[in-house]
Amino acid sequence: MSPRLHPSAPGFASDLVQRVLDDALAHGSRIHAIAGLQGSGKSTLAAQVATLARGRGLHVAVLSIDDFYLGRRERQRLGRDVHPLLATRGPPGTHDLALACATLDALRQGQSVRLPRFDKLTDTRRPPSRWPLARAVDLVLFEGWFLKTPAQSPQALSAPINAVERDEDPDGRWRHYCNEALARDYPSLWSRLDRLLFLQPPGFETVPQWRWQQEQALQARVAAAPAPRAMNAAAVQRFVQLFERVSRQALLRLPDIAQWTLPMDDQRRPRTGQR
Repeated sequence: MSPRLHPSAPGFASDLVQRVLDDALAHGSRIHAIAGLQGSGKSTLAAQVATLARGRGLHVAVLSIDDFYLGRRERQRLGRDVHPLLATRGPPGTHDLALACATLDALRQGQSVRLPRFDKLTDTRRPPSRWPLARAVDLVLFEGWFLKTPAQSPQALSAPINAVERDEDPDGRWRHYCNEALARDYPSLWSRLDRLLFLQPPGFETVPQWRWQQEQALQARVAAAPAPRAMNAAAVQRFVQLFERVSRQALLRLPDIAQWTLPMDDQRRPRTGQR
């Protein structure tokens, strides 16, 4: 039987979680990566694998590429100096890659290191005093929506692919900046990832729905008063368009890059086993 999401609780079935952990350990992964487009369940899967690993006596750290977003002030500076869309977190060019690489290197070497954390509702990184401390880690689970995705050719950027690109980036300056950052800056981070699992959605069309569900869950975890930066459905639809180009590139290229691609249906149910 194909592994499925548990029908009565959020998360993936225990047999899949066990396979992911066993795959990491069997291949000697110290930094095991899980990629998946927005709302695909990668954070949930990473947390479940970490829980299982800790139950086996392993010391585990869980990180997301989202933890390494540039702070709001830094992105606002990029928005002024380069393009207004760079003030929005997420696309290539909006991460602190030096911090990401240094953190992974320290974890690989067994050093004690504080793990950065980003607060999405306040849209800025938490102060270092609030970062958890990791010591002598055996396994790092690193998740993110575009891990190891390669850049596109410059020619592929000429035509806008959605309303945001057409209306807010008519000259292509923003998408060229993001693509150049992806080609130039991110391979150093990708090289630190030992093995990659790709949670493959049926298509980009499922992402807006998944991201809206993710936003609702995020808001439900905070106090009854709405957070100042919480998004409504229309805002989520626009937000997702900022990720569409690189997401489609991930869908195209990651099945040939990842060591394990797990196709999923539109309900996030894995459909097949290991490639």
